Amino acid sequence: MLKFLVIAAALFLVYKLFMGDKQKRDKQKDKSIKQKVASGEMVKDPSCGTYVEKDGDIRVREGDKVHVFCSYECRDKYLKRIGASVPKDEE
Repeated sequence: MLKFLVIAAALFLVYKLFMGDKQKRDKQKDKSIKQKVASGEMVKDPSCGTYVEKDGDIRVREGDKVHVFCSYECRDKYLKRIGASVPKDEE
């Protein structure tokens, strides 16, 4: 019985160490994203709300404004929503 308790306690401690490390990394990642958003390096995808780099590859120009998307799927949803045609080469 004592052996079981010692093993259970050891497993619990290992679990807490890994989860604590994961939470710390997640907080650092969130902080980094917030700093990039504040500095203008990242912008919000108008379709799904994900933050993407300002110089991302998937873009749509609408008048003077350039929208950046996280994926072609989000871009296509946005184009359908505004009534524009979806490019044929990427469907």
